[in-house]
Amino acid sequence: MKTIKKATVIGLGQMGVTLARLLMKQGYNVTLWNRTKQKADALVKEGATFASDVVDAIKASNMIVICVLDYTATKAILFKDEISALVADKTIIQLTTGSPEDARELETWANMHNAHYIDGAIQVAPEQMARPDTTIFIAGKKEAFNNSEAVLKIFGGNIKYLGEKISAAAAMDLASLSYLYGSLLGFFHAVSISEAEGFPIDLLGAIVREVSPGFTEFMQYEAGVIQSGDFAITQSPLSISVEATERILRSSQAYKINTEVAELSASFFKRARQAGLEKQELASLIKIFRS
Repeated sequence: MKTIKKATVIGLGQMGVTLARLLMKQGYNVTLWNRTKQKADALVKEGATFASDVVDAIKASNMIVICVLDYTATKAILFKDEISALVADKTIIQLTTGSPEDARELETWANMHNAHYIDGAIQVAPEQMARPDTTIFIAGKKEAFNNSEAVLKIFGGNIKYLGEKISAAAAMDLASLSYLYGSLLGFFHAVSISEAEGFPIDLLGAIVREVSPGFTEFMQYEAGVIQSGDFAITQSPLSISVEATERILRSSQAYKINTEVAELSASFFKRARQAGLEKQELASLIKIFRS
């Protein structure tokens, strides 16, 4: 007999709705729960089942996918005696964004009640889900990951299992967001330069897209340098970046645009020069962060 695939999705924001729909497209019987029932109406018309109570939603499936506002909302849903009594041997995939400490707290609760717990961090917008390059960071016990892998692969083709340390996915999410926001600040400063010089902003956007693969390949190389601990010059002397960031700052001042990002960049490389790192690979700047 054909096994009936079942899953429960808790939380019907834009991402939760997307997750539920992807499961339904793969033949899952999907049970939904959300504080606001109206958000489930379209999915119910497509064949999903709405549980009026979260207890019934948990009972309906052994695979529970949670994607709500934050971990406070997750805890308000799960940390109840009637829920704790139901989760033994069920697999909980937590795709709510949170901190490493949040992940540890949820795993402790899951362990206490014999549930399999996976903590995840989605790296794309809802419309970018289910692509070959859709990245989702995942952490949790290997058995829990094995239980959930088939479902996770429905959500994205680039599932990054980071091991059994439950905080790993949230920590990597923080790292990737740090990279993103740092890049965005640099981009907005670039927009200011373009506006001052009279370049079309969409031209800048196109150029950034074209050069980004080369930049990210270089960053990957520099990551390897840091991992090796050998900062002998192989690609880019740090001295070049000292001069470049000072030039960006001077030009920003001349353009009379905001200089905060330029000042921050120049200050890091100035400190690197003062620390005697000019004749090392660019990656040696990490020593300033570590200090």
